[in-house]
Amino acid sequence: MQGIALRPAVHDIPTMTRVLTPPARYSAGLVALAGLAALATQAVVSFGLTGSLGGAIWALTGYFTVLTNLLVAVTFIAIAVRGAAPSSAWLAGLTLWIIIVAIVYHLLLARLWAPAGLAWWADQGLHSAVPVLVTLWWLQFAPKPGLRVGHAALWLAWPLLYTAYALVRGTLTGRYPYPFLDVTTIGYDGVALNGIGLTVAFFLGGLAMVGSAKALTR
Repeated sequence: MQGIALRPAVHDIPTMTRVLTPPARYSAGLVALAGLAALATQAVVSFGLTGSLGGAIWALTGYFTVLTNLLVAVTFIAIAVRGAAPSSAWLAGLTLWIIIVAIVYHLLLARLWAPAGLAWWADQGLHSAVPVLVTLWWLQFAPKPGLRVGHAALWLAWPLLYTAYALVRGTLTGRYPYPFLDVTTIGYDGVALNGIGLTVAFFLGGLAMVGSAKALTR
């Protein structure tokens, strides 16, 4: 992609048809393929660790990273097949979530383990390649009109829903997916403080997305 287009690759923005140009559609297909490849690679790694398909699926569905990458794959498959973009609010929120996946991993989690072989490729795909590709696609092609400050609050719904799910799951199994959610190690007070910090980070990131969208649509 050459630079950042200040005009979204969408026909007839005023009528909100959101029909994408061929380059936008084909590149969405590439993003979808990258997401599917990363998820498939991680599935193979998880199957090797658990020894069963059910165990692999259970392990995979415990992680915000995997679930968010799955949302990316499904969304971009739909874009590539239909040749039309979903709402600007959904695309911006999805981009924000996958960017946070990358930031949290590389700042807080990457130093905690050293994957090798296929696990390294899965790791880089889920936490680096897919977030970069989604961000570039959003900058270049996504419709951006209509985003407001209120969307930054709305976009908190997915991480908050996941947090509740992870805590319930951890209570039932005794295993928590991330150190900052591990009640057995840092207690509920520590989890609450971490949750507040991440919520603020998501909200500020959402405000940045709204500001970027307004700047790019000028």
